[in-house]
Amino acid sequence: MTFRHATPNDIPTLTSLLNRSYRGESSRAGWTTEADLLSGARIDEIGLFQLLNDSDSLIFIALSDEKVLATIHAHREDNSVHFGLFAVEPTQQGGGVGKGLLAYAESEAHSLWGVNTAVMEVITHRSELIAYYERRGYVRTGKMIPFPTSTLWNQLTNNLVLEVLSKKLDFSEKLGSSNMAFSYDIP
Repeated sequence: MTFRHATPNDIPTLTSLLNRSYRGESSRAGWTTEADLLSGARIDEIGLFQLLNDSDSLIFIALSDEKVLATIHAHREDNSVHFGLFAVEPTQQGGGVGKGLLAYAESEAHSLWGVNTAVMEVITHRSELIAYYERRGYVRTGKMIPFPTSTLWNQLTNNLVLEVLSKKLDFSEKLGSSNMAFSYDIP
């Protein structure tokens, strides 16, 4: 598996991956589905294009044999990186793809931006997902924020809230940089 920064040419593939990983019947093939909580799209091509054109944003992808398996968005905010839009092909979930991409994204954000804290928000209903991030060193901050509204999706349940998780980034050696290929063997 290899990792790289996304380009505008990746937008259609990433839009499809994000939407089928989070919502609808196709998302049920994996364990990270939101299909019982939300309907509609997670993001559209215009939204991804805006993120790619934001100077404080990067989108990373994981590939195997040139096929995109996963993606994650990183947004620099002061001395931290905010991760979101983290999706792994539903049929590939649980095999280490996400773990590898998250490690790469953390390393790249630290290397390129000098940030020392990673932040993400997770729907509180998703206790198994929160546990996944805790196993990767993220801690619950106790901070809750309202779930956003959008014309792209509808809430299927009431009381959706996001919990903020954070992690201190500490790299004694660089794992990769934007000028080097980063590969990860799935154990």
